[in-house]
Amino acid sequence: MSFREKIPTSPKSPLRRRRSSWTGPWLNHQTTSFKQAVSAVIQAQSPRSRFKSSASEFSDVDRTLSLSDSIILRILEKLPESQSEDVSLVCKRWLYLQGRRLKTMKVSNWDFLMSGRLTSRFPKLTSVDLVNACLNPSRNSGILLCHKSISFPVSTDSLSNWDFVEENLLDCEMVDRGVRVLGRGSCDLLKLVVINATEMGLLSLAEDCSDLQELELHKCSDNLLRGIAACENLRALRLVGIVDGLYSSSVSDIGLTILAQGCKRLVKLELSGCEGSLDGVKAIGQCCEVLEELSICDHRMDDGWIAALSYFESLKRLRISSCRKIDSSPGPEKLLGSCPALESLQLTRCCLNDKEGMRALFKVCNGVTKVNIQDCWGLDDDSFSLAKSFRRVRFLSLEGCSVLTTSGLESVILHWEELESMRVVSCKNIKDSEISAALSSLFSLLKELTWRPDTRSHLSSSLEGAGIGKRGSKFFKKR
Repeated sequence: MSFREKIPTSPKSPLRRRRSSWTGPWLNHQTTSFKQAVSAVIQAQSPRSRFKSSASEFSDVDRTLSLSDSIILRILEKLPESQSEDVSLVCKRWLYLQGRRLKTMKVSNWDFLMSGRLTSRFPKLTSVDLVNACLNPSRNSGILLCHKSISFPVSTDSLSNWDFVEENLLDCEMVDRGVRVLGRGSCDLLKLVVINATEMGLLSLAEDCSDLQELELHKCSDNLLRGIAACENLRALRLVGIVDGLYSSSVSDIGLTILAQGCKRLVKLELSGCEGSLDGVKAIGQCCEVLEELSICDHRMDDGWIAALSYFESLKRLRISSCRKIDSSPGPEKLLGSCPALESLQLTRCCLNDKEGMRALFKVCNGVTKVNIQDCWGLDDDSFSLAKSFRRVRFLSLEGCSVLTTSGLESVILHWEELESMRVVSCKNIKDSEISAALSSLFSLLKELTWRPDTRSHLSSSLEGAGIGKRGSKFFKKR
């Protein structure tokens, strides 16, 4: 009998008002208990003679014992997220089943990993983050230090010492041992985030987890990258070398070249706080032929690296963020090529007052269709005018560009014949009163327009007529 088939019941049966679908009790948990939902599943799979059991017998027998693990897991999937953690408190069996459902884990206790309890308690993990567990926490501290993906408690004595992160990191051998324990117990592992590991740890991980697809290496160095060639199925990689105020490590052209030769199947790559130059970036472009997304964050590269972007023939998305400079000396413009497949350029929290670097970047990315500039300082009218070299822009997003003016914006977008959508938010020097007839005509042709350049004027217009902001004498007149 299928789950959806209606089961005849007697008027005295406790399931007389049961819905035709066994999933009904889950979706209407306000009027139906979990015990009734499980009973409905059991009775849907049992002979009709079993429905004659009384309500008192039902209360004394755990009907879930006759259900297989797969059915229990299907039932648990119907629960809302707010109740999923409470399931593990029901019994040991459900504790184990709930552990099988968990796929992602951010470990904070290193002993929990080394004892083997992590892999035995959660055998189906596919994504594990070990960064916080690799730091020795300060006891009895109420101060939590957070930096992007890293967060750990620190004492007041450590705040005056800028090397306290490196001093509290687990040593390399201990980290490698933890990676080895994780690899032997998690054959389904697809993603790992770790700090202060060595090439031996990566080699053992690649041997035990052949399906590993994504890797994030904090405090990465050239020597660590020697073991990355063993990860044959790696598709996404994030390297973090230097983080100001936390830790420092060097990724140079040597490491980038090793990376290029060992990870030729990469689709997504992020270089954060890495050094290098034209040669290292060029090697990646030449060897990683299927790379589609490249992110450069807080780079420490030598001048001239932008010219290497033209060697990325399959690159579709380029993201540059948190960079103090783009490229102070990119070289002669006639020697700059272009990325033939590039579709999207995103600049976030960068200093864009370097005219030569901006000119070279826009020249290499002249075929993009999407341009997103957010919270970048130094983007004035002269710098933005270099964007006229873009030929096929269809979408433009500007946010937090406080120096750019209305005339500077107009001088560029009127040259983009294929522009279809535009978003301008929190750019205080772009004024509604300065919109020309030509710009207004362009706006009418756009498929999508989000226009909130000046938040003050937007707030004033939205409060117009509400009486807010007027003199108090208007409201408190004498009678």
